Amino acid sequence: MNNAASNNAFSQAEETLLAPAGLGVTDLERLLGGLLAPSIDFADIYFEYSRRESWYLEDGIVRDSQYSVEQGAGVRAISGEKTGFAYSDEIRLPALEQASTAARAIARQGENRSLQVFTRGDVPAHYAPLDPIASLQTEAKLALLQLADSTARAADARVVQVMAQLVGVQDVIMVAASDGSLGGDVRPLVRMNITVIVEENGQREQASEGCGGRSGYEFFTDARVADAAREAVRKALVRLHAGPAPAGHMPVVLGPGWPGVL
Repeated sequence: MNNAASNNAFSQAEETLLAPAGLGVTDLERLLGGLLAPSIDFADIYFEYSRRESWYLEDGIVRDSQYSVEQGAGVRAISGEKTGFAYSDEIRLPALEQASTAARAIARQGENRSLQVFTRGDVPAHYAPLDPIASLQTEAKLALLQLADSTARAADARVVQVMAQLVGVQDVIMVAASDGSLGGDVRPLVRMNITVIVEENGQREQASEGCGGRSGYEFFTDARVADAAREAVRKALVRLHAGPAPAGHMPVVLGPGWPGVL
C-alpha cells in the first residue's frame, strides 16, 4: 500500500471519530494543552470505534448471528513513574474534558506547558482502509459457511458434525500525543473458523482449522474455504487413529545452569 492509502485511512478515522462529535484538530490541541503541567512528562488521547459481526453455522443451519458497536476515548498523563488514566464511552468534548481533568489529577501544581504543533509522519499502509462488513452481501456470507459445511461432509463419511464461524471486524483508531504526533488508522479483519467432529466405532474426535487476514471478505475464495474445511477433516482423522501419548516415570535431563534447563 502507498502513502495515499495511509492518508485515506487518516481521513476516514477523522471522519468516523471526530466529525460526528463536531471535534477538530484544534480541540485535541486544547485538550492536550490542558493536560500538560511542569510535572507531566507525556500525555496522549486514544480514540477507537469498532464494529463487529459474526455468523455461526452448525449442521447446515445458522444458529447464531451477532452485531456490536463499541467506541470510546482514553486519556493518559505520565509523570515520572506515575500514570494517570481516564476513559469515556462517549466521544464528546465535555466527556473528554472530564477525562482529561481526571488524568491530570496526578499533577497538582504548576503552570501549563506549551504543546508542540501536530505533525503527521508518512506511515506505510500495510492494508487497505476498508470496511469488511460492507464488502459482501449477507447471502454470500452464509454461502461461504454452507460451502465449508458441505465440503467437510463430502471429504469423509465419518464426519458427523460441522461447525463454522465467520467474523468481520472494522477498527478505526486515532492517537494524538503531547509530542506533536497525530495519527489514525482503519484496521479491517476477517476470520473463518471450521470445526469438525468425526466418529468411528463409537470413538469421536474433533479438530479445527481457520484462516483470515486484514482485508474484506473477498479473502475467502471458494478454494480457500474448501481447503480449510478439508484440512480440519484431515486433522480430526489423524486424532481418530492416534495412539496414546507416553505417560508415567521418564528420565529427565537437565543442562548446566540455574535453575536448570529441560
